[in-house]
Amino acid sequence: MTSPLRVFLVDDQHMVRSGFSMVLSVEPGIDVVGEASNAAEALEKLRREPADVVLMDIQMPGMSGLTATRHVVDEGLGQVIMLTTFDRSDYLFGALEAGASGFLLKTASAEDLVTAIEAVADGQALLSPEVTLPLIRRIVDQNTTHAVDHGDSQAAPEGSTSDGPSQVLLSNDDVAVLETLSEREKEVLALMAEGRTNGEIAEELFLGLATIKTHVSRIFAKTSSRDRVQAVIFAYRTGIARPV
Repeated sequence: MTSPLRVFLVDDQHMVRSGFSMVLSVEPGIDVVGEASNAAEALEKLRREPADVVLMDIQMPGMSGLTATRHVVDEGLGQVIMLTTFDRSDYLFGALEAGASGFLLKTASAEDLVTAIEAVADGQALLSPEVTLPLIRRIVDQNTTHAVDHGDSQAAPEGSTSDGPSQVLLSNDDVAVLETLSEREKEVLALMAEGRTNGEIAEELFLGLATIKTHVSRIFAKTSSRDRVQAVIFAYRTGIARPV
């Protein structure tokens, strides 16, 4: 039998934590293994017992949810879904930049909450392509500008030019990773960057779903990506995917 997903709740409002706990307690595939009212308490508990998915409030007294997320991700304490009552693009950007695997409004339905937890635990991006991809491009643009300013860029993929907006400058590390990817894996990654699901990629490439899942797993491993969001960031940064 598959073990239940271990979920940890972080929110400074007791009613919010209680509400989420009540919703998740009736799900047979999910166990709420702990909760905290602030980021510092959450990190202390998660360091003793990591979770599969952490539901993290974005605004709390003291350490913010964004700062706590960086620690959770860097220390491998769980995948993070950021929670907020505000639907703001700067929060979305901050959450992805901090390493969160998803973003969810506190007004989301019980069904959406459970779906989000299962998706993130399975390594999928939580946000819809319409919301996620522009933010990923923003992250890539920012990182590319930083690299150029510091002279870190070393190479450009085949077909790019040195005098146009399509130019993609790569670090030596990115070049090394690209060389490990097969042409099929690059093709799958490009479709992932379009927001395609595994099923949709399988139909597009006339391959079995199990084969696509294997390709996705290998892409994650080779690019050191925690999930689809991180893999897609790599795809845009290296020119496998291009903004439209």
